[in-house]
Amino acid sequence: MNPPDSALAPAVIATSHPVVAVVGLGYVGLPTSLALNSAGLTVIGIDVSQRRLDAIAAADVDLLERDLVRLRASQRVDRLRLSVDPAAMAEADAVIIAVPTPVDEQMRPDLRAVESACAATVEHARAGQTIILTSTTYVGTTRELLIEPLERRGLVVGEDVHVAFAPERILPGEASVEQTETPRVLGGATPACTRAAARVLAPTAKQLHLVSSTEAAELTKLHENTFRAVNLAFANEMAAVAMHHGIHPVEIVEAAGTKPYGYLAHFPSAGIGGHCIPVDPYYLLQPLADSPVDVPIATTAMHEVAARPGRVAARALDLLESDGVIPDQARVLVVGMAYKPGVADARESPAEQIAEHLLSVGVHVSYHDPLVERITLRDGKELTSEPAPHPAAYDLVVLATVHPGIDYAWLDDCELVLDATYRQPVGRRSHLA
Repeated sequence: MNPPDSALAPAVIATSHPVVAVVGLGYVGLPTSLALNSAGLTVIGIDVSQRRLDAIAAADVDLLERDLVRLRASQRVDRLRLSVDPAAMAEADAVIIAVPTPVDEQMRPDLRAVESACAATVEHARAGQTIILTSTTYVGTTRELLIEPLERRGLVVGEDVHVAFAPERILPGEASVEQTETPRVLGGATPACTRAAARVLAPTAKQLHLVSSTEAAELTKLHENTFRAVNLAFANEMAAVAMHHGIHPVEIVEAAGTKPYGYLAHFPSAGIGGHCIPVDPYYLLQPLADSPVDVPIATTAMHEVAARPGRVAARALDLLESDGVIPDQARVLVVGMAYKPGVADARESPAEQIAEHLLSVGVHVSYHDPLVERITLRDGKELTSEPAPHPAAYDLVVLATVHPGIDYAWLDDCELVLDATYRQPVGRRSHLA
């Protein structure tokens, strides 16, 4: 269980893999493909959705401006080939698997995409390839879904093929964080696998942090995002404590954040959304359910994460009741349906869950989000963004996500506002969530 002697290595190894197949062209796979393109490599982008491939070909995708520039450049020189055929990966010298690993409505890991992608990769693998799994998943996935099946095919891992796990660390919507500037964790099935994977990933990160095994790399990502979930749950808990004492929660977080060591600021919010933090910890917890390992802190934190949107909705109902408005006559506008500012993505959005809670008790719910035109709720109901909200039309406005560069001056004319961002003192009567 000892770490390797040299844990941190600069990614300066020149790649010897001129063609890389990237399986899954979502918010991880597509930027990864473009980073490899920028380094001069040819990429075969493989995705099960032809619609997604058509959107990429038309450059009609949610990317940072610098990545849109890279996408257009790759199209001009024809270094990004798109295909729905998994057999195309046999042409590549390296394969990077970047498919989603969500959870179902019972918060159980949904492994169908990663199982399918790994099975296809094994089926089409050939001697000489390097295969890297990047999808966040449970400890042991790389071994169970890649290493062992490849060996059953007769390919010796570490000799005929090289296999590694390297979790992604992309931060969607954050222009200030460049993918290549973030160190990349990498663990191979053997030392030779680690070296081969380092040559492939060198163009995507200036530093590679090498760990002892695929399992160590898998657990690293689960550790990172469970840490975030625990601290964000704590931030919401401390917000309630601050408000109990009549103190603004953000003032306390910012004051504590002046300490130059031993503290990392986390701010309260409407809840945790996106592809990682509300999802990944379940890939840590689920396999431990029948084990002797007790994880009460992470378990409690995820319970609190799941409960947070419902608590914001309950707070909204309390405010309506204080104004004498009963639920089935209430008109509520949710501002911001994206899971975070600056992205056009509502997956796992706490705002969507808040809307569902309110709708379930008869509230008439609308929403406004210039970046998210339409959403489909879990019961199949569709909501469309209100393009120009009229403040007088609503009994309550719930602020969930506020995008940069958008004019929200109309909020000042709203009679009653519940601010779940903790940063928008707007409306005639404003309350914190």
